[in-house]
Amino acid sequence: MAVSVPGYSPSFKRPPEIVRLRRKRSRNRGAAVPSALPEPTPRRAALAAGLPLRSFPSSGGRGGATIVARRNPFARLDNRPRVADEAREQPSRGPQGAPGSDPKLSTELRCALQQTLVYWLHPAFSWLPLFPRIGADKKMAGKSSPWSNDETLQQTLMSDWSVSFTSLYNLLKTKLCPFFYVCTYQFTVLFRAAGLAGSDVVTALVSPTTRGLREAMKNEGVEFSLPLLEESGRKKKGREANLESEEEPAASDDDEEESFSWLEEIGVQDQIKKPDMISVKLIREKNEVQMDHRPESVVLVKGLNTFTLLNFLINCKSLVATSGAQAGLPPTLLSPVAFRGASMQMLKARSINVKTQDLSGYRDKFSLEITGPIMPHALQSMIMLLRSSQRGSFSAGMYAHEPTAAFNVCLPLEKEPHRKDAPKDLANCGLHPKTLQQLSQIPLLGKSSLRNVEMNDYIFSWRS
Repeated sequence: MAVSVPGYSPSFKRPPEIVRLRRKRSRNRGAAVPSALPEPTPRRAALAAGLPLRSFPSSGGRGGATIVARRNPFARLDNRPRVADEAREQPSRGPQGAPGSDPKLSTELRCALQQTLVYWLHPAFSWLPLFPRIGADKKMAGKSSPWSNDETLQQTLMSDWSVSFTSLYNLLKTKLCPFFYVCTYQFTVLFRAAGLAGSDVVTALVSPTTRGLREAMKNEGVEFSLPLLEESGRKKKGREANLESEEEPAASDDDEEESFSWLEEIGVQDQIKKPDMISVKLIREKNEVQMDHRPESVVLVKGLNTFTLLNFLINCKSLVATSGAQAGLPPTLLSPVAFRGASMQMLKARSINVKTQDLSGYRDKFSLEITGPIMPHALQSMIMLLRSSQRGSFSAGMYAHEPTAAFNVCLPLEKEPHRKDAPKDLANCGLHPKTLQQLSQIPLLGKSSLRNVEMNDYIFSWRS
């Protein structure tokens, strides 16, 4: 009698201990064409007609694209803060330079430019535009300034500023700093180390100045000269010397006294008002008053008098505004090297791509816009970088801060400067030797500034 086992099925087969898998043989590839990848219609027609087909050329770039778009060579140099969507649109890998450019060279160019854009600033408040300070009240209006009504905070800021200012001057004297700027709400001061601008001593230029500021400097024992006024005076004397034979001799003081003696003879000397000494003095100082706030008012301080100027600026009460948007804010210190209390800042670089119409149509024009306090060493370094990266052909336009254009004045020299020794003396100031060689030369622009620099086939041309 059979016993029924629960879960038992008569059709159940025991699985084998060894499982054998069957493999289908692949068909001949030439026998049939897969239906998933049909031949294109023109290609199929050519095959039917028996025409020979030419294979597509292989592309060396990623993605197999044969058309290479012209890219902005300055795109990688752009240091603007970007939003997430804008940054996502930029390719994360691959060079942004011209087609065929080396990514390593592009990275080196970006690093070199980033170093060129660095400058050092004191004080540093990110919400305030600290350069330029002349005429900056409108830009600072409405900005937070907790020190404007707090005398204790103002004294703290001025104390820190004095320490930073003294630190910069000591670096300048030891030739560890080539130059620096002191930017106030009324004037700007440029301190230069010995060996720059053809001078063998430390120099300082103040522009623009007023009669009141010059009188205050005289009272504090600061000896200075007016180089542009003296230069125009020398030119005027030269013209007068050439015309001396044609002109009559000027009347002397004795002649003026004799011209009034005949009034006494006729007895009307009391009825005629004579010019007093005050009126004569005002007439003589008329030219000096008229040059206030003009390039001709630039003041030159040399040698040990620069230290006297340092003490004068630290103790000058009118150095800081007492009212307005800049009230209580110390002057801005700008330097190409680090100093005590300084904050590292960077110039803003922005790449621009525009289309210009040409005889053959429209073409792309690429430009790099750099804004901020561009100091002489930065301009020289940028030109050197563009010279190598743009293969000796580029143009640059400059917009100068007009009150500082007078700093290009030619300094009166007592002897011929040693131009070859200047870069060696300043070798530890942190600037490139070629930049030092350029800055050590005698300025030629006078009271004007560079407006345009152009290079074609490695040949420079410039306009002021």
